[in-house]
Amino acid sequence: MKGLCAIFAALFAFGVGAAFAADEWGIEHEEVARIEATVVDILCELTGDCPAGCGAGKRQLGLLQDDGTLLLAAKNFDAFAGAANDLISFCGKRIVADGLLIRDPAMPLFALQFKRLAPDGEWSRANWFSKDWGERYGADKASEWFRHDPAVKGVIAKDGVFGIPGLKPEE
Repeated sequence: MKGLCAIFAALFAFGVGAAFAADEWGIEHEEVARIEATVVDILCELTGDCPAGCGAGKRQLGLLQDDGTLLLAAKNFDAFAGAANDLISFCGKRIVADGLLIRDPAMPLFALQFKRLAPDGEWSRANWFSKDWGERYGADKASEWFRHDPAVKGVIAKDGVFGIPGLKPEE
């Protein structure tokens, strides 16, 4: 009996069969949720402009629920990062998403924390953005990618830190 208990304890400790539950943030209108939805290109859904492969990861992706509700997929683990890196391989497929459903009347969204192919694929953490960015530009800079990203630096050089050309932060 002790041996059987030890096996179950080990399986639970290593996440085999473990149920994920999103970490709460204390955001107004938030609820921990696990939803099943289809990964879609947000612009495609809203405008009909639908390039192949959900825009090859260059567009914001969302979750389309069976009742027609379209949720913007946001990220929890990477500051200011979108969910495209985590969802692009699921373009047009149904997934189970674990995270925070934020039912703000102004703009409902889903803060993605874990995902898997529906109905019973393998769970993975939604943290691919940092890994992908780190492989391109240096893992040592990935935790604050927004300070080191060439595209961000280009926009700041062109439009200023606050989006006002010529205005410096100290002003």
